Parts: sequence; C-alpha cells; structure tokens
Amino acid sequence: MLDNLEMIAQNDPSGMFQAVYSLPEQIQKAYEIGKNISVDIKVEDIDKVVITGLGGSAIGGNLLRVFVLDQCKIPVIVNRDYVLPAYVNSKTLVIASSYSGNTEETLSAYQDAKAKGAKIVAITTGGKLKEMAEKDGYYVVTIPGGLQPRAALGYSFIPLLMLFVKIGLIPPVDDQIEETVKVLSDLRERYKPEVPEEKNLAKRLTLKLWNKLPIIYGISGTTEVIAERWKGQICENSKSPAYFNVFSELNHNEVVGTESPKHILGLFEIVMLHDVEDHKRNAIRMDITKDLVKGVVSGVNDIYSIGNSRLARMFSLIYLGDYVSLYLATLYQNDPTPVKKIDILKNKLAEIKD
Repeated sequence: MLDNLEMIAQNDPSGMFQAVYSLPEQIQKAYEIGKNISVDIKVEDIDKVVITGLGGSAIGGNLLRVFVLDQCKIPVIVNRDYVLPAYVNSKTLVIASSYSGNTEETLSAYQDAKAKGAKIVAITTGGKLKEMAEKDGYYVVTIPGGLQPRAALGYSFIPLLMLFVKIGLIPPVDDQIEETVKVLSDLRERYKPEVPEEKNLAKRLTLKLWNKLPIIYGISGTTEVIAERWKGQICENSKSPAYFNVFSELNHNEVVGTESPKHILGLFEIVMLHDVEDHKRNAIRMDITKDLVKGVVSGVNDIYSIGNSRLARMFSLIYLGDYVSLYLATLYQNDPTPVKKIDILKNKLAEIKD
C-alpha cells in the first residue's frame, strides 16, 4: 500500500509529506536567519540558559541541550511549564520559543522571566510573544510561519544553535550545518514516496510498526531527545500511540515490565536508536536488553545514525522518524496535518478564565 502514490496523496491534502521533504531547504534558510542574529549578550553576562517552550519548540531546545553537553560551560535547562525555576535571575538567559507566538505556557513563562529580571530572547513567527518582546525591548528572532510547529524543527532549532554561537557559548557550527543539509538531501531521495518499499527503509520499518505499539529507545546524551521526537511525531502525524524511554535508566525499571500481560507485550515493536558517540556501556546494555525481550515483544529494530558530524547524525535519525510517522498515517488512513484534539483542548482552555 505504501507504494500507492495516489493513496498517499489522498490522505495528505495539506502537504505534510512535502513539508518533511523540504527540511534541507528549511535548515538552509534557518541558517541564513541565524547568521543575521545580532545580540549584545556576552558569555560572561550569563551563568545559565533556560529555554522555555512546549511541543515542537521544546524539542528544539532539548536537542540543543544534548548537542552542547560537552561544549557549553554553563547549564542549559529546558522548561515546559507556566513558571520558571526559582534560580532564574539577572544572570540567566531565558529563550522563549513558541512557533505560533501564542502558546499560553510560554507566554506565562515569558512574564515570569521579565519579573525575575532575566535576559530574554524570543524565537517565534509572531503572535503575542513577538508583540510583547518587542514592546519590552528584548531581542526577537523572527522565523517564517505557515507550517505546523512539528514541521518547523529547522526554524526552531538552527537559529537557537546559531544564537549560542553568536554569544560564544559554543564554537562555530557552519560545517556541521552544511553537512546536515547534504545528508538530508540524500536521505530524502531514499525515503520519499516514489521509492518502492524494497529499497525504502522508512517504508519497511513502517510496516513493522503498523498495528503495533511503537516503543522507541534512545541513549542518554546522544539519542534521548530523538527518541522523544519519534514518539511525538508518531502520535501527532499518525494519530496512534507511541512511547519512548532512555538507556540506561530503563534498565533500572522498565526492562522488568516485560513478563506480563503477554498478549499486550506481543504488540510492542521496539526501535533502538544508535549513534557512534553512544557510551560503550550503554551500547552493551542495548545488546543485552535486546536478548532479554526477544520472544516477548513483536520485534526489535536497530537504527543507526548517518553522517560524520554530530548534527548531521542527529538529524539523520530525526528525518527517518518523520517519514515513518507519515507512512503510518497513510496506513491508518489519517491526514497527518490536523491535530484536532489539541485544538479542542486549546479552545476549552480559552473558555476558562482564571
């Protein structure tokens, strides 16, 4: 069925496949935006960074947190709440990230950052966040609109990465961005709908996950956030559940929960994400865990990153997950773009005044 281009087109009237296909161009455009960032914040002016956002915007911040773990000399924290931690003060850089500019939790956290005297940068397409930040005299990185937030990861992440470079928190990343665009441009020619199933890894993996419960496993410090991204993309695009966890933490609890009920465990299809920078002990843990769950779960699939630089390898795994989520939507005959239950939730929240 996944080689039926007419069926794919019918189930994707809003063009989510095209949005994913265009990610290399999006990253290139985001890089140009990032190069034009001009802030007067210096590395010596701050002792921590808090990135506040939800959904696709939070994933961008979390990816950055992992990317800079061994480079940035100050803590980088991701906040997904209405309020900020008590340690936020005038030495804190708060980056408020909201694609729409109207995410209520992020707007609330922005006000909290302002009250605490933090240094603030906003990354958004517009909305209330841009309006407030410009009025208050804070720097705003304006990114293009018109996409679903989850399809705008390039815009949410690359300017954030370039902001860190501009401030002096990490070394230049120009070569890594260039390689990432090249790697993704190659991968899309392998994953796009026109490539038949027998030659298309994304389609073959999708068929293994179809009518199963996808369980995505990453490794702390390398693929942890990518596993979270896979889970979110499957939920939002295919409208079906998925779960993720991280090594080595899952070896201290979740691995024990694979004995019963057997009829449910038999529907688990595990995807293990691998990278060359995985800690050796965690790589060993993955192999042992695979042996422990064989014969209990439906199957285990090993997926390896592609590329030389850390950034290219991270996005190579993200890109495969994005395509898998869209092919799952096709099999379930769901339009991947609308998120009706999120819209209902937002509308109901808007009706309730504090």
